[in-house]
Amino acid sequence: MEISLKSREEIGYMREAGRILSACHQEIAKMIAPGVTPLAIDAFVEEYLANHGASPEQKGYRGFPFATCASVNDTVCHGFPNDVPLSEGDVVTIDIVVNKDGWLADSGWSYGVGVLSKPLQKLMLRTEEALYAGIEQAVVGNAIGDIGHIIEKTAKRGRFGIVKPLVGHGIGRALHELPDVPSHGKRGEGMRLIEGMVITIEPIFTLGSTGAVLWNDDGWSIQTADGTCGVQFEHTVAITKEGPLILTN
Repeated sequence: MEISLKSREEIGYMREAGRILSACHQEIAKMIAPGVTPLAIDAFVEEYLANHGASPEQKGYRGFPFATCASVNDTVCHGFPNDVPLSEGDVVTIDIVVNKDGWLADSGWSYGVGVLSKPLQKLMLRTEEALYAGIEQAVVGNAIGDIGHIIEKTAKRGRFGIVKPLVGHGIGRALHELPDVPSHGKRGEGMRLIEGMVITIEPIFTLGSTGAVLWNDDGWSIQTADGTCGVQFEHTVAITKEGPLILTN
């Protein structure tokens, strides 16, 4: 499979999807509080997207039944929204893929519920910092490994684990395109970035230092092996000659 390069016009279509997604996340941030359920957030997202002429791409993707992935505490990815109320001190990641007129944008964001412990506050801060450090490396001529290297360096500085099996990816009309974008790597290694690529960068860090995870019996949700919390921050980014363009902010 070849890399799908996007024209400026096509990136503009993805930017439109990304703006809807970003605005939706801003509304979710207002909802997050003790007592709110992930299912209520999921219902809100589905209605919000419909009201903006868009749809949740992951609903029905390989049988996934919801508009969002909602991952709480030690569930780090692909969690099923449920009716268990969020509690003070929880962290929840809401991951959404928006389809607007056949073009996609993908962004997962972790939210603290009420007041977080200091270790969780630091984990949130460093993971978001790693995302933006990775984005800074997403320039024409750099390698995929340059992105992963700086993300890994940020994790090691905080003594956090990296969930290495879960990676960023190309995106466009399909949810998962080439190339894979790991959150670890060595400088200069891997595919070179060229103008027109659109990728997701999505570090997932854990409080435990290994980052090891287990797949649950539902075939989707993924939990830390040591039971510690994990958080994720993700943007969709276009590679342009002017530099990285975040499509989901």
